[in-house]
Amino acid sequence: MEELKAKFKKIIEDLGYYLYDVTYELEGEDFILRVLIENDTFIDIDDCVKVSRVISDELDILDPFDEAYNLEVASSGAERELRNTEEVQRAVGKTVYVETLEQTFQGKLKTFQNDILEIVQKNKKVTKVNYIDVSYIRLTIIF
Repeated sequence: MEELKAKFKKIIEDLGYYLYDVTYELEGEDFILRVLIENDTFIDIDDCVKVSRVISDELDILDPFDEAYNLEVASSGAERELRNTEEVQRAVGKTVYVETLEQTFQGKLKTFQNDILEIVQKNKKVTKVNYIDVSYIRLTIIF
């Protein structure tokens, strides 16, 4: 699966997107190959179709699975978890929800430099959090 992820990552990045995750799971009686993508703005159905066509062509060549499966290409989600520093860096300028062992914060991620998150909260208070202290961080939507 890691080799397949690496191939998909290159293909997807060449199309101008980021690969968030690839899973292969049995759901009910069907196997689903799920490819989650993201970009710097938002993913719409046209983006999913574009990536799906290219990935499908590659899968026809590779034929990586013995059993029949369905390919699903989707957005990684508006409130996706940020799992590593690369994803946090791409979130600069976006609204995030952050948990540490002692506190939670929500606000705009102003900067992420030298493993320090600088978050501007709703009350305009700027909070600095060391990345090592973050137990959970995700994008969030403010209504």
